[in-house]
Amino acid sequence: MILSKTFRSIKSPIFNKSKLPSSEDPSSSSSSSTLIIPISRVRSWCVYLILSTNPPIKTYVGVTNHFSRRLNQHNGELKGGAKASRAGRPWVCACIVHGFNDRSEACEFESKWKNLSRKLHRKGKSDGETKQSVDASHALLQHRQKALDRTKDSFDCSHLEIDWKINTS
Repeated sequence: MILSKTFRSIKSPIFNKSKLPSSEDPSSSSSSSTLIIPISRVRSWCVYLILSTNPPIKTYVGVTNHFSRRLNQHNGELKGGAKASRAGRPWVCACIVHGFNDRSEACEFESKWKNLSRKLHRKGKSDGETKQSVDASHALLQHRQKALDRTKDSFDCSHLEIDWKINTS
């Protein structure tokens, strides 16, 4: 009995079917050494920082297990982007933190990063920030990087990979 047919809310794991031996193919044997990798292993949870490219220049920190889809949502190309990210479209990736064990760990890291960003004093911040967008984005990214550095101090990051896509120095 397959659980997913009996209990519709339970989904069976999705495997890379191109690697499965076919039952119709007489040349395939059950002792095949083909490695089957669940897709859930390929798409691990990550925390990301995106930067708006239109004024007002903003940053947004989020969590996902499919970053390219999520970025398309933020940019309005797919349904489901966060309401807070509509004003800054289009968005570009500034940083991705990979390697979380599960969603819970990624959400905890995201929450700490956001909270430390709010608590940290930001130099030159003003409501009517009309500097060039390059200066504004540079300052925002440096602020987020400082908050990330403090987050790393309060979180076990030995298994995480932090990948900055935009230079903050």
